[in-house]
Amino acid sequence: MNKLRVSVIGVGKLGSIHTRIYNELENTFLTSVVDIDEERAKEISKKYNIKYFTDYKKVEDVDAVSICVPTPLHFEVSKYFLENGVHVLVEKPICKSLKEARILNEISKENNLVLQVGHIERYNPAVRKAFEFVKSPRYIEAHRISSYDPRVSDTDVILDLMIHDIDIILYLVNSKIVSFDAVGTKVISGNTDIACCYMRFENGCYVNIMTSRLSMKKLRKIRIFQDDSYISLNYARPSLKVYMKKKEKIESLKDIKIVKVKLEKREPLKDEISDFVDACIKRRKPSVSGEEAATSLEVALKIIDKIEGRI
Repeated sequence: MNKLRVSVIGVGKLGSIHTRIYNELENTFLTSVVDIDEERAKEISKKYNIKYFTDYKKVEDVDAVSICVPTPLHFEVSKYFLENGVHVLVEKPICKSLKEARILNEISKENNLVLQVGHIERYNPAVRKAFEFVKSPRYIEAHRISSYDPRVSDTDVILDLMIHDIDIILYLVNSKIVSFDAVGTKVISGNTDIACCYMRFENGCYVNIMTSRLSMKKLRKIRIFQDDSYISLNYARPSLKVYMKKKEKIESLKDIKIVKVKLEKREPLKDEISDFVDACIKRRKPSVSGEEAATSLEVALKIIDKIEGRI
């Protein structure tokens, strides 16, 4: 396979960026875009001189698709393409239910297809570099705060924002959750807009996650504490600082070494899509597989159930 033939399903704000990136990559051939808004589909198709459709079932002769439609449609659209032999990159969360996520994973395995999910923070340069310093985290604190966006009012803040940190933390800790608690409330939308979750893992690590979409400013930070160091990561800038003990007994700040880690300037979404394309061509497992995304979804749904009093 010389070039991967791709189509983008849903060309709103995020889908249009997917389209631009596929057009830039040397190992992809952008064939078409799809959107139920015909004027929007026509606008994007004209920009790249490609076909457009308003019905995703009209798409033919493609090897892979990016699915950037609203979450309630993830299952229906992803299932259609996987059943028709097409690799899928679907934006997070993978689906709105765990049952749907498991079905998609089963279909992708049966057909030997790549199913990747857009947990973009995995490709954040600060996160990637932080992985080199994480050994055995003992306590993790994450804050993800944003202003309100009416476009996601039909989704609670856990599936909208917190799931990013859930994915990163599960990857970092690599252990089973043995207990958790969560609180949250609705303020602006009809869904939870602010939430806090506490987790304890089998390996002894404790985690506290706070997420809100009620702020006038954006905050994206995670702090990781270990026996010999403290890692401070800013997703938004991005930036990374590591505080290390120079000796066992700390008597003053002079006994702490502060390392401001130099980060390579990258476009995380381009790295994510490049990983997907490479996984499709080589038929390998992507960095964020459907199985991992299903695990993150399972945790997120349990948090929602806890907040809403179902468990």
